Amino acid sequence: MSLIEKYDVPAPRYTSYPTVPYWTDAPSQETWKTLVKESYLHADSQDGISLYIHLPFCESLCTYCACNTRITVNHGVEEPYLNALLKEWKLYLKLFCEKPKIKELHLGGGTPTFFSAGNLQQLIQGILNESIIGSDAEFSFEGHPNNTSKEHLQTLFDLGFRRVSFGVQDQNQKVQEAINRIQPFSNLERVVKQAREIGYTSVNFDLVYGLPFQTPASVTQTIKEVLALKPERIAFYSYAHVPWLKPGQRKFTEKDLPQGKEKRKLYELGLALFKIAGYEDIGMDHFALKTDALYTAFQKKELHRNFMGYTSQHTRLMVGLGASSISDSWTGFVQNIKTVEEYQQEIGKGNFPIFKGHILSEEDKIIRQHILDLMCCYETKWTNNNYYFPVINEILKRCRSLKSDGLVRPSLNGLVVTEEGKPFLRNICMCFDNRYWKKLPQSQAFSSVA
Repeated sequence: MSLIEKYDVPAPRYTSYPTVPYWTDAPSQETWKTLVKESYLHADSQDGISLYIHLPFCESLCTYCACNTRITVNHGVEEPYLNALLKEWKLYLKLFCEKPKIKELHLGGGTPTFFSAGNLQQLIQGILNESIIGSDAEFSFEGHPNNTSKEHLQTLFDLGFRRVSFGVQDQNQKVQEAINRIQPFSNLERVVKQAREIGYTSVNFDLVYGLPFQTPASVTQTIKEVLALKPERIAFYSYAHVPWLKPGQRKFTEKDLPQGKEKRKLYELGLALFKIAGYEDIGMDHFALKTDALYTAFQKKELHRNFMGYTSQHTRLMVGLGASSISDSWTGFVQNIKTVEEYQQEIGKGNFPIFKGHILSEEDKIIRQHILDLMCCYETKWTNNNYYFPVINEILKRCRSLKSDGLVRPSLNGLVVTEEGKPFLRNICMCFDNRYWKKLPQSQAFSSVA
């Protein structure tokens, strides 16, 4: 049996620990306020906060997508939603003893560029009017190559944005038709050229492998085309087939998807092409040029991972605004109501629009740090008493198979991910996931590793 066959099992992507299906003990409104206040007061003067804003609207459904979206061509939804976002921000402002310093701000979706440039300006200005921008702040947004205009780029640049991420996914016509995301290469080329002319210093492309009808030839062609534009960063994600959660994915079947060894070959093709082009692999699924801040953070062991993905910034408090957004106080998580209407109704009542969450136990905090270290540094240690916990020996037993297959190796009071082990990072982290092993899923809750 090959390693791909052996380790191709459903596993979390570990944007948090505990993972969302294992959240228990959701904080009440008052408890969440207390956790946010404590987190803000605990942060030192250099820390600041991270801010994620979820803009869920899209004009059409990309059938591969597993994000929380609302499909509409009615742009009348923009203003009411933006008003709700600013009201939610005011709820958080009341908890701070001073104007918060924003160290990181990201617009995600959905399609943030569904919103007009003017409305985005109103939103960001409303946030910044009540804040201080950190000297090393990083502002970024996700743009669709088809509808990101020069006005979008210029407006957001003038507000402090220097990073932009474009969802490319795949450039093959047959694949684009299957996933309902038709975007000519000329559109991507246009927006990248405009972004660079305006002054953006970091461009990211999202690519996905494992999509329906992809072949080694088509993936190679896509990667060669996008590499010609020399983005500073590339995220090369494994397609997560979760039709039980996202019915839109039933437009195609498992028979249309490259799987197992076939799918892994697509990843290895990408990895090789990125290496040849001068990109370094960072953490899981991410690649960056050596001139990019993400690579620098990785080299300095300062890379961080949160619900926004990998980042060179690290703050104790991350505030998520908008429907389905997740906030992290470092001691607890909450997720907002997912539907737009219910989210806006709850905001109208003056409440934090949360519907579930989790308060981290002491063991949770330790395991979270181990998983973060593995995800960001490819190693973890428990020499420090703060990193040791009673079930460490049980974790090492779970790692025996990984060790014998050469995917991890022990260090002095620690564990190191080998070069061969990097594609199996989710499997390695799962060995540390004590909540998972205490209560194995009774139904499929996660996408497969390969």
